[in-house]
Amino acid sequence: MSKITYKDAGVDVHEGYKAVELMKKHVKSTFNENVIGDLGNFGGLFKLGTNFEEPVLVSGTDGVGTKLKIAFLTDKHNTVGIDLVAMCANDILCLGATPLFFLDYLATGHLEAEKAASIVEGVCDGCRQSGMALLGGETAEMPGFYQEGEYDMAGFAVGVVDRKNMIDGSTIKVGHKIIGLPSTGIHSNGYSLVRKLFFDTLNMSVEDEVAELGETLGEALLRPTKIYAKAVEAAMAAAKIDGICHITGGGFYENIPRALPEGVSVKIDKTSWTKPAIFDYIMQTGNIDEKEMFGTFNMGIGMMLFVDAADATSVVKAIEAAGETAFVIGDVVAGNKEVLI
Repeated sequence: MSKITYKDAGVDVHEGYKAVELMKKHVKSTFNENVIGDLGNFGGLFKLGTNFEEPVLVSGTDGVGTKLKIAFLTDKHNTVGIDLVAMCANDILCLGATPLFFLDYLATGHLEAEKAASIVEGVCDGCRQSGMALLGGETAEMPGFYQEGEYDMAGFAVGVVDRKNMIDGSTIKVGHKIIGLPSTGIHSNGYSLVRKLFFDTLNMSVEDEVAELGETLGEALLRPTKIYAKAVEAAMAAAKIDGICHITGGGFYENIPRALPEGVSVKIDKTSWTKPAIFDYIMQTGNIDEKEMFGTFNMGIGMMLFVDAADATSVVKAIEAAGETAFVIGDVVAGNKEVLI
């Protein structure tokens, strides 16, 4: 029997080396003065500052879900990495944490160096937007495990917050105002419904020009998730933030109660912001009930901040001064964690 190599088994280590080399310039662009060492160590090293009385590390992990299918269909791979970082960073921001560093995992059946580097380019873009260093990661080539041309991703973020400044929602009270931070579109949740509607039911293509959207379906569906680090930092510098809610899978009805203490509910004015056109298009073409929409998608609000009514105007102005957008979208009322829209 002739000799068998790892490449014969479907793993090309040289393609892996090439991918790493192509990734390096993107990864190093996320480094800051707290990163110790260089790429290639068995573990990433990050120096934690000493300006904390009682530092608490905050971690979050997530993936991009079936939005990756849109990347496969469009053959555009340099934005889903932003989604990956956003889903993790936005979660840890809800605790008042400052994002520090990120780790990524990319798995595919057949490694293509250029594609892998394009994916990591997006991860690095997201890291820069959130102020994190991409401290390390793993690229796994797993022949026979994934369909041709497909891959999966996962991410892990770590942040830090001084315990006295940690945000847990416990101080949210009746009379507080809710400040909404707009989304860029669907973000990274609800894509199983979206794919069933557009591709299975309506037999549409990502290349279809959609007049109601002013762009192709693929462009609308692939738009990256907004990262709210800059807006949250500005808000926290302006006033005490009593609660933060990231609107992800489960929409308004599942995520808002996670941020609320006992004895309160929220009343949301759905006319107080303009939804991205994609939501009306989904609702109309799919004949989807509005409650189902608010229970599945972010509906144009990707994050909510809960503040004292006296601070609402100053917080909105601070966010706007930082180049971001915010508006008051509702109130905290008496109740049992209901979401009234």
